[in-house]
Amino acid sequence: MTNPVVTSPQRIIGEFAANKSGVPARELVEEKLQKMLDKALYANGRPSAQKIRNFLNGTWLGEPLHVVLTDVPIGAWTVAIMFDALDLIRNRREFSLAADTSLAIGLLGAAGAAVTGITDWSDVDPPARRLGLIHGLLNVGVTALFTTSLILRKRKLRTGGRVCAALGYGLLSLSAHLGGKMVYEQRVGVDRTAGEVFPKDFVAVLAESKLADSIPTRAIYDGVSILLVRRGQRIFAMAETCSHFSGPLSEGKLVGDSIVCPYHASRFALDDGRVLDGPAVHPQPCLEVRVRNGQIEVRKPQAIG
Repeated sequence: MTNPVVTSPQRIIGEFAANKSGVPARELVEEKLQKMLDKALYANGRPSAQKIRNFLNGTWLGEPLHVVLTDVPIGAWTVAIMFDALDLIRNRREFSLAADTSLAIGLLGAAGAAVTGITDWSDVDPPARRLGLIHGLLNVGVTALFTTSLILRKRKLRTGGRVCAALGYGLLSLSAHLGGKMVYEQRVGVDRTAGEVFPKDFVAVLAESKLADSIPTRAIYDGVSILLVRRGQRIFAMAETCSHFSGPLSEGKLVGDSIVCPYHASRFALDDGRVLDGPAVHPQPCLEVRVRNGQIEVRKPQAIG
C-alpha cells in the first residue's frame, strides 16, 4: 500500500503563489523591483548615468562605496547610545546635545549608505538578492526609529527618544548581521577572482591557430579559466571569471580594447584589467602572454626588482 503524500500548508501556499513557470511570486517581485531600479539607474544607457552609477558602486575607489559609508551611521548611532547612557547617569546638557548631534550625523550617513546600497542590490543575484532585500527593509525600519527618536528629543520627550534609539540600535544589530552574511557567506562585494592560482612560469594554454581575431576565448589551466583575446597583432590574457559576480567574460562583448561581462555589464580594460564601468569595483588579474612554437603561453606578471 502506498503511503499518502503529506503536504504542509506552507508548501500549498508556496505552490499557489508560484506562477505557471514555477517561479514563486516573491521571486518575481524581487526581480521586477530590480528591473525597475536598473531602468532608473542606467537611464536608458546614458553615459552620464553610467558615471553616476560608477561613483555609487565605488568603481573609482576600488572597493564598494556602500561598505565605507555604512560605518558612518553605525559609528554615529553607537556614540549616540553611549551619550544617552551618560546623560541618564549624570544628567548633563553636554551629553544630551552630543547624543542628539550624533543621531543627526547618523541619519545623514544613512542616506548615503541607502543610495549606494540600493545601487549595489540592483545587480545582486539569488540567493543573496532576497537577503539583501530583507537587509534593506530592516534598515528602513532602523532609520525610521532613529528619525522618530530625534523628533521626540526636539519636542522635549527625551525618554521616548531614548527608547526609540535603543530599539533602532537593536534592529541595526540584526541588519548588520545580515549584511555580514551577504559578504562572508554569499560573497557580495568580494573579489571573485581572489584565490585563483595562475602559472608562475610560461605554460601553453591554447594553439595560436585556434584564437580568432576579436573573439573572446576561454582557455583552461589547471582548472582555472583564462580569457584570451586577439586584437590585430596583440594578444591579451586575463582571469576569465568576472571579479564582480563570477560572470564568464569569454561570453561577453568586446567594446574597443575592453570586455563587457554578460551578467551585469561590468567593463574591463584588456591591457591592464582596470574597471572602466561598474558594478564591478575590483580589477581583473592580467597575465603576460607570448607565442612560442605555435602555442599561446601565459604566466603571472613578474615582480619588478
